[in-house]
Amino acid sequence: MGIYKFDKNAHSVYTLNYHLVQCIKYRRKVLSFPEIIDELKSRTHKIAEIYGIKITAIESDLDHVHILFIAKPQTDLLKFINNWKSATSKALRNKFRDKIKDKLWKDVFWSGSYCLITSGQVTLDVLKKYVESQGEPKNVSK
Repeated sequence: MGIYKFDKNAHSVYTLNYHLVQCIKYRRKVLSFPEIIDELKSRTHKIAEIYGIKITAIESDLDHVHILFIAKPQTDLLKFINNWKSATSKALRNKFRDKIKDKLWKDVFWSGSYCLITSGQVTLDVLKKYVESQGEPKNVSK
């Protein structure tokens, strides 16, 4: 099926790509300090490694972060995201308290909600054409 780069385990081949968008609580512009962004990226890579997740890209705007990652079929995405939010929130609030205390208060950092999108290695149009082509008559010589 040459349009994908597959990963594999003992009983399956797969390609599971995700795009996570997480906003800062109240859309506060907290990600304006390079040292906060660097710490966030570093901790994200470490936490992802624990879950067997490969981060392919991570970038932020002032009030949100985008993370592209590859997971395995057995990855508990909800557990990963919740643990990532908790761990990064606590670490960033503790380490950069002086920089964020006027923007965020109490024990908050991330918004309670997030956006998780599956993403492929090809566009939906390319995939749709490929699937539709599978129903076309084949010229089979016997």
